[in-house]
Amino acid sequence: MNGDRLVDGYALVVFDLDGVIYLIDQPIPGAVETVARLHGEGRAVAYATNNASRRAADVADLLTGMGVSARTEEVLTSAAAAAQLLGERLPAGAPVLVVGAEALRAEISEAGLKPVTTAEESPVAVIQGYGPQVGWADLAEAAVAVRAGATWVATNTDRTLPSGRGPLPGNGALVAALATALGRDPDEIVGKPAPELFATAARRAGEGRTVVVGDRLDTDIEGANRAGLDSLLVLTGVSDAAELLAAPAERRPTYVSWDLTGLFDPDCVVRVPPSDADHGGWQVTITGADDWQLSGSGRDLDALAALCAVAWRSHPSGPIRPASPQAAKALEKLGLAT
Repeated sequence: MNGDRLVDGYALVVFDLDGVIYLIDQPIPGAVETVARLHGEGRAVAYATNNASRRAADVADLLTGMGVSARTEEVLTSAAAAAQLLGERLPAGAPVLVVGAEALRAEISEAGLKPVTTAEESPVAVIQGYGPQVGWADLAEAAVAVRAGATWVATNTDRTLPSGRGPLPGNGALVAALATALGRDPDEIVGKPAPELFATAARRAGEGRTVVVGDRLDTDIEGANRAGLDSLLVLTGVSDAAELLAAPAERRPTYVSWDLTGLFDPDCVVRVPPSDADHGGWQVTITGADDWQLSGSGRDLDALAALCAVAWRSHPSGPIRPASPQAAKALEKLGLAT
């Protein structure tokens, strides 16, 4: 980072929540301090979440209860965005079958539509979002309604949700179940990686630049890329170094950091791939048809950046071999040791 703080290049920082600010119901170490520091410096922040089980005010209250200062207007949710989309397209009072949490029903009501629970109520649309109580009966009603001609909108398609026990099925898994039964995909997917949540946030920055901070390549980072924004991948949630090395172009972040410290500390963040030939003391060579080798020494994050440069250019598929004790330690820290 050449000694410059990453955050100084941006007018607005947009955070994903689960896996970045908190994990389930506990703040991730450093998150409270990071947001407080941003506010203390007078910097604008926003929160964009695909989780459709809470309304913006509830999310703001949750964050504030964790010690993370947040206002309702700073929160953008896929539930609100999806309900707004239907509210703009459907006549007032139109029946919409809601598959999801009570928060999603509330958003549909807020949009001037009528939330219903069965296909017999002739819904003109189905809106599907994450809810911990969603079950087979809900999916069955949605299947009947969609086959009868209802428009099908998904708030998001995250395959998993982070948890203290590891990734658990997310809304994308339930959308996939319904898609399998119907033999087709939703008519519209509103949340990340669709760009609208981030684009909406970025408009608040005016002419200033926006950076998106996320933990998932397939939602946060791809969504930022589709919105034309820079991004920081933090390795505190779902996506790890191995997934990063295999990422297609549309899912590659601008920067990578272990955690939110990278916003302020140049030693805790790296650009990927490196902007020049300097790989921080590391060398990566392809030693065979599929094998590649890491040698040298330096920061673990610089090793990751050097590996990204080769992986994204040459696509080696074999294991990474360490050629120095420091390389072995770096690969272990990055979760890439074999």
